[in-house]
Amino acid sequence: MNDKLTVAAGADWELPSLAGGAADGRFYSVVNPATQDVFARVPDCGEEEAQRLLEACVSAFDSWKQTTAFQRSQLLRKWFERIVRGADEVASAISQEMGKPIKEALGEVMYAAGFAEWYAEEAKRVYGETFSSQHEHKRLYASRQPVGPVFAVTPWNFPAAMITRKVAPALAAGCTVIVKPAEQSPITAILLEQYWREVGGPEGTFQVITSNQAATVSAVYFKDRRVRKLTFTGSTEVGVLLYRQSAETMKRVSLELGGHAPFIVFADADIPRAVDDIMACKFRNAGQTCVCTNRIYVHRSISSQLLEALAARVQELRVGDPADDATQIGPLVDEQGLRKVSEHVADALSRGASVVVGGQALGGLYYQPTVLRDVAPGMRILEEETFGPVAPVIEFDTLDEVVAAANDTPYGLAAYLWTRDLDTAHRVSERLDYGIVGINDGAPSTAQAPFGGVKMSGIGREGGVWGIQEYLDTKFVSVGLAPR
Repeated sequence: MNDKLTVAAGADWELPSLAGGAADGRFYSVVNPATQDVFARVPDCGEEEAQRLLEACVSAFDSWKQTTAFQRSQLLRKWFERIVRGADEVASAISQEMGKPIKEALGEVMYAAGFAEWYAEEAKRVYGETFSSQHEHKRLYASRQPVGPVFAVTPWNFPAAMITRKVAPALAAGCTVIVKPAEQSPITAILLEQYWREVGGPEGTFQVITSNQAATVSAVYFKDRRVRKLTFTGSTEVGVLLYRQSAETMKRVSLELGGHAPFIVFADADIPRAVDDIMACKFRNAGQTCVCTNRIYVHRSISSQLLEALAARVQELRVGDPADDATQIGPLVDEQGLRKVSEHVADALSRGASVVVGGQALGGLYYQPTVLRDVAPGMRILEEETFGPVAPVIEFDTLDEVVAAANDTPYGLAAYLWTRDLDTAHRVSERLDYGIVGINDGAPSTAQAPFGGVKMSGIGREGGVWGIQEYLDTKFVSVGLAPR
């Protein structure tokens, strides 16, 4: 085994909250996309297991919501410290189950730990309000209370961070949580639950259910009125379906869905720095992130310079074994992802685009880091989220033209722009219909800031004070005192 991979391949894993695993003994295989070998097997849970976890979650909520903010804060702080101590182990799991380069995976673990650290403090900053009545004998106030049991569905591309970004604020607020991780990346979730239990997290407060039967398992939670909240990160198509299902029992929802991020480079940009930000924004995780730039708009006057600089940097990217510290680009997660990237490039080339660098599959689930030029409206790559290491470059002439093009999408998660002009920075950021805007910053996400989109990119926010508010209800109390 590579010495970077502290989690051994080939094991059968158990769920911390389900002794004995699935009732019928079923497992499903988790495949390492770099080797396409089986990395691990996990219980393939069904309706019975989902119900068992639900009962434990509901039961635990009754006591967990009564703990003090200071008690919850102390446990979250211990969880943060345990995640940091286990960073190599979690990074090893991430790298093997979804193909992220090991150094990048380690960075994700520290980012994930940051949410546990932040919400350990945010738990103590949930405040109520008092306000005046028009009647002398009345006293009015509003308090904040936990929503209730939460069902969280998380994606494979950030298997640690997307869990802590949901679970930490939910626990801080006094909610209990069941997490259904993506089928491709369950081991990270299991480790995070183990760590929570190791530091004293009470039974039933945070549980993981693994399953290849997503619809069967999810149905248990959607139909039960005791589950009061859905939080989901994933595709817009699935998010819309879950939104409809949540409406049947009027659950609170947080949905972080697909993106189609533009990156606008204005004529006054510092080209080397702009290219640095494009590289960080586009090629992280082989382009498999919802906030990756999917469209690079460059002012015509500097397009040749930027293309030359970008192509040189992309050619230097090292594609290889995710366990190797030198690897910068790993495999795509599965055949479906590889097929979509290949189709987007083929469609663009058939409609007049040309390859500057890359443009070919490399065997297995690997795809060359690619830059395309002469990209134009009507190509699939400008209409759909690619989720791969392909950077399409489009020229523009005027500010109004590029803002209109950037907004011409049903999605609205993240957008980026590069300029040295303060007026342009502010005015363009205000006109972009996106929940997140990075100005001269290709990696704006952080635990203390709001993360989320508009339009078809979702509902609600994660991170910062906004994240914990998603797990709190407001209760108004009016007290009538005896007349004086």
